[in-house]
Amino acid sequence: MSSNISERKKVMIIALLGASAISFAPLFYTYSSANPLTGAFFRMFYALPVFMIMIFLLRFQDNRNLRTRIIAILAGFILALDFVAYHSAIDYVGSGIATLIGNSQVIIVTLFSWKFLGEKPNKSIIFALPIVMFGLVFISGIWDNNAYGNSPIKGVFAAIIGAFFYSSFLIIYRFANREMAPTIKLQFDATAGATIALLALGTLPLQSLEIYPIDFPPPWAGHEWLFILAIICQVFGWMAITYALPRLPGSHTSFAVLVQPVLTIVWGVIFLDESPSIQQSMGMLMILFSIILVTIFGNIENSEE
Repeated sequence: MSSNISERKKVMIIALLGASAISFAPLFYTYSSANPLTGAFFRMFYALPVFMIMIFLLRFQDNRNLRTRIIAILAGFILALDFVAYHSAIDYVGSGIATLIGNSQVIIVTLFSWKFLGEKPNKSIIFALPIVMFGLVFISGIWDNNAYGNSPIKGVFAAIIGAFFYSSFLIIYRFANREMAPTIKLQFDATAGATIALLALGTLPLQSLEIYPIDFPPPWAGHEWLFILAIICQVFGWMAITYALPRLPGSHTSFAVLVQPVLTIVWGVIFLDESPSIQQSMGMLMILFSIILVTIFGNIENSEE
C-alpha cells in the first residue's frame, strides 16, 4: 500500500513539473517575436530530432499497429490548428487570458460528450456553462474602455477556436494512447503530424485571417527562444504530462492540469507586464472558477440509463 502511495507521489511530481514547464510556452513564444505560424512550426520542428535521438537511445518496445500510429499523427494535425489559433490569441489579448480560455476545453469536451455520446452532465457542469459565457463577454472588452490587448474581441474568438481544436486533439490523442504506448514514441508521432500540417498551412493564402507564412529562418534574435520553447515545453513538458496523466486518479489529474493556466497568468503579469482591466480580471476569475468546478466536481452519466 505504501509503495503505491509513494509511486503515486512520484507520478504527481512528474505531472506538476510537466504542467509547470508548459506554462512557460506563451512567455517563450512572446519573447521570440515570431508570428503564430512560425512559432508553432519551429516549436514542433526543433522537437523532432530530440525525440528521434531519445527513441534511438532508449529503444522502447512499441506494440502499436499502423492504424493507431496514424491516429496519433492525425491528432498532431489538429494540434497544429490549435497552436496557430492559440498563438494568435496571445498576440491579440495576452498570454494569461488566451491560456485560460484555451483550458476551458474541459467544458467543450463535456458539451461534445453530451451532444454526440449521450453523456448527460451533472448540475455542476450545467451551472458552470453560463458563467463561462459571461466570463468570455467580460474578457472580450465589449463594454470596457480599458480592456487589455491589441484586439480583445479577436483574441477571445481565436482562443475559443483554439480551445475547440485543443479539446479535439485531446479526444483523438487519448484514443491513440489507449494501448499505453511508450510516451516518447507517441509524442514523436503527434509532433511529426503537427509539423507536417503546419508546413502545409504555411503554403496557404491565409493573410486575410492575419495568419502569415512561416519565416525561413526566423529572426536570429528569436531563434533561441523557439528552440527553448521546443525543448522545455514540447519535449519535456508534454512528455511528463503524457506519461503522468493516465497513471493518476482523476482528482490528482485535475489539480495538475489546473496548475498550467494559473502559472501562465502569473508569468504574464511578472515578465510580460500584462495588466488585464478590472472587467477582464472578473471574466478570468469566472472562467477559472468554472474550470475548477467542472474539472473537480463535474461528472457525466449515460443518458440512456
